[in-house]
Amino acid sequence: MTSAAYVDELRTLGLAAGLDAVGVASAEPFSAARRALIERKAAGLHGALRFTYGNPERATDPTRALPGARALVVGARSYRRHAHRPRAGRPLARVASYAWADHYTPLRDALGHVARKLEADGWRARVLADDNALVDRAAAARAGLGWYGKNTNVLLPGRGSWFVLGSVITDAPLPAAAERVADGCGSCRRCLPACPTGALVAPGVLDARRCLAALVQAPGPFPVELRVALGDRLYGCDDCQDVCPPNRLGDRAEPPPPAGDGAGPWVPVLEVLSLSDDELLARFGRWYIPRREPRYLRRNALVVLGNVGDGSDPDVAAALRRAVVDADPLVRAHALWAADRLGRADLVDEGLAHERDPSVLADVRAWARSPLPAAEAGR
Repeated sequence: MTSAAYVDELRTLGLAAGLDAVGVASAEPFSAARRALIERKAAGLHGALRFTYGNPERATDPTRALPGARALVVGARSYRRHAHRPRAGRPLARVASYAWADHYTPLRDALGHVARKLEADGWRARVLADDNALVDRAAAARAGLGWYGKNTNVLLPGRGSWFVLGSVITDAPLPAAAERVADGCGSCRRCLPACPTGALVAPGVLDARRCLAALVQAPGPFPVELRVALGDRLYGCDDCQDVCPPNRLGDRAEPPPPAGDGAGPWVPVLEVLSLSDDELLARFGRWYIPRREPRYLRRNALVVLGNVGDGSDPDVAAALRRAVVDADPLVRAHALWAADRLGRADLVDEGLAHERDPSVLADVRAWARSPLPAAEAGR
């Protein structure tokens, strides 16, 4: 049975398992998505992002993930939650909504229910979610779940873009969505100027080299020219979604539930800087961290501290004093920037007194308002 009634049965099963929307797409290659990936990669817009940019041919052909694939059952699960900002006090870093908690595990579990039903009926099935083997947004659009917004996200009619997406690839010949969802953005362009770094270079086109959500996940130093723009963001950025009218209307029509006790919309910056590698991975290991190296969380936290900290706060000063002489040159470089931004020239001097690492000195030269003393510049 692969009729519309069978699709309704799968949809009902997925919704009961925790999905908020379910659709079906054909497993034909996503040719338009492939062209976009190749063209934008050639233009350098991918920056340090790999993911589906790493192998566009594979990511846009479902039969690479499951030979003989004929259909995709695509699911969306809402991650929108409500949380109050804590009272002012110690410096806090902001976390993007999708990263407050692990939303992909329940998404995969729900898709797993659909996959097991297909397998029980004699079909092959494979779950893919947050996986570089499939372009999730292209699958969702083809399945009739939503339209591509100018902020590059897929928006569900009346509900917006606060969803994680995933698919069950199957060789079952399921009838696909009759038609795609019409563009709901119209003439609205609010997301483009709302991007704090101008990373949305055209409607639906993202320059990952300037996207804060991409840069906090990228290896290497955080770009000097974008550190102030990072503001208080430790991980991710929601700005292009926060200003989106469909998202605001969706929140009014269906107010998001409160964040659970395990969610983390705000993280104490000084705590991040005080935790060991193992402690950081235990707490934030569900996030994408380059090469699983916690130094990148410290890097992000130091940029945030430079933007929101108080240089006269003894705890802030103590954290910076430790960081400017840290064993890791990446930490030292960002700590020196933060100390300078907070007006703590004394801590900059302490850090530079014995600094010999070329990468740290190069970073300082990029932001220093005056040339380095000859002793440091010649090292």
